Amino acid sequence: MIVIVTTLLGGGYGAFLARRRGGNRYDIAQYAAVFAIIGGLIGLIAAIWLQRAG
Repeated sequence: MIVIVTTLLGGGYGAFLARRRGGNRYDIAQYAAVFAIIGGLIGLIAAIWLQRAG
């Protein structure tokens, strides 16, 4: 569940950042995709760490 949440948060933040910087729709989509991947990886690492810690 944490992986899904961090992926969505990362994608939302990437889209927000690209829109704030004045990007067109392709820029917004690219930022959203990259930040979603980064967020998903961070969430995956956190989920694995929480599973092994508990």
